[in-house]
Amino acid sequence: MTSRLPSLNGLRAFEAAARHMSFTLAASELNVTQTAISHQIRRLEEELGVRLFVRQNRSLSLTPEAAEYLPNVRAAFNDLRLATDRLLRRDDGRVLTVSTLASLAAKWLLPRLSAFQEAHPGIDVRITTSTSLVDFQRDKVDAAIRYGRGQWSGLRAEWLMADELFPVCSPSLLQGNKPLKCPEDLRDHVLLHTSNTNSDDWRLWLTAAGLPNDISRQPGITFDLTFVTVQAAIDGIGVAMGRTSYVKDDIAKGRLVVPFKITLPADAGFYLVSPQGRADTPKLAAFRNWLSTTARATA
Repeated sequence: MTSRLPSLNGLRAFEAAARHMSFTLAASELNVTQTAISHQIRRLEEELGVRLFVRQNRSLSLTPEAAEYLPNVRAAFNDLRLATDRLLRRDDGRVLTVSTLASLAAKWLLPRLSAFQEAHPGIDVRITTSTSLVDFQRDKVDAAIRYGRGQWSGLRAEWLMADELFPVCSPSLLQGNKPLKCPEDLRDHVLLHTSNTNSDDWRLWLTAAGLPNDISRQPGITFDLTFVTVQAAIDGIGVAMGRTSYVKDDIAKGRLVVPFKITLPADAGFYLVSPQGRADTPKLAAFRNWLSTTARATA
C-alpha cells in the first residue's frame, strides 16, 4: 500500500520554522502570517501523528522525532530545487556557461572567443573561472575546460590540446650584465614559479635539461595564477616556466622569447568536459566544434 504524502505547505512551514527556530521568521520568509504557519504545522503534526515542536514560553525546540525527520525534509526540498534548476537551464538554449582556469581564460580562450560569438550570435556565452573542479550537480555550468588525463567518471571528455614546458623571459634578459645564453645561466636570474598545479614544472624541466634540480629551490618569486607569472616574465622580473597555451601569443608578439631549445612534453592536456546527459545540446555542440577546431589550428 502506497503511503500518502503529507501536505507540501506543511513541510515547507516545518522546514522554515526549524531553520529559524521561529514561527515569526518562517512566516516572513514564506510571506504568510504567523497564524498560518502555526496552523500548517499543527495540521502536519495531525497528519503524521507526531509532535514536531516543543513550545515553551517564547522559545521553540524540536522533538527528537522532528530532529530525525528534518534532514530528510531539507534534502528533499534541495533535490526539488536542483531538479527545477536543471529543467530551466535545459530549456534555455541561448545561455552557455563554461568554467575554466583563470589563466587559460586570460591567455588563450578570451583572445579567441570573439570568433565564436561572430559565428553564433544567438548564444550568450558566460565564462566563469575557478581552480576547483566543477560540480555539475550543484553549479550552474554547462561545460568545463579541465586539465588532466581525461578520466572523469560520468562525464564526456573531449580532447583539446597538450602543452610543452620551456623557460620564457623578456627579450631584455638576453643581454645586460648577466646575459641569459645557456641553461646554466639560470643560476644568475630570478626564477618565477606558479603554486598549486604547476609547482613542479621547473624541477621537471631542469632534470630533462641535465641540470641540478636544486636550481629550482634558489630564491625566486611565486604567484598563485599562471597568467600573473607570465606577466612578471613579460615585465622582465625573472624567468618563468612557460606552457604552450599560456605563452604562445606573447611569443608571437615578441613580448616573450624562448632562450633555450630544450622543451619537455607535459604528461596531461586540456579537455572539454560535460555531463553525458547534456553533452549534445545544440549550444554545447556548437561550442565544442568551434573549440576543437580552434585548438587544432593553434597547435
